[in-house]
Amino acid sequence: MTFNEKYKENALLIKTFNFALNIIDYTTELQDQKKFVIANQLLKSGTSIGANSKESQNAESKADFIHKLKIAIKEADETEYWLFLCDAHSEYPKCSRLLNDLSEILKILNKIISTSKRN
Repeated sequence: MTFNEKYKENALLIKTFNFALNIIDYTTELQDQKKFVIANQLLKSGTSIGANSKESQNAESKADFIHKLKIAIKEADETEYWLFLCDAHSEYPKCSRLLNDLSEILKILNKIISTSKRN
């Protein structure tokens, strides 16, 4: 069974998992171009979004659930910063697709948190 099969009902986990796969591909490209520092930062923050979202699924309380998703948002914000830098720099591969995907993930995370706070 694959991750996508196991979590097919959870849009957040599917999107963050697929985003992490795309981040791995993008950072591999950066590493091939010897852009190691940003590649490493991006790899850590970009894959951490999904890891924290996954961890939230086993939260001990609603507060813990929200806290873990807030960490995912922080990682997404950091990832967005690195991607904006890459996209703006002429010697880095463009990453507008990653930025668009990340924007969707941030919307989902913010919606889940706001809904969870109300309930």
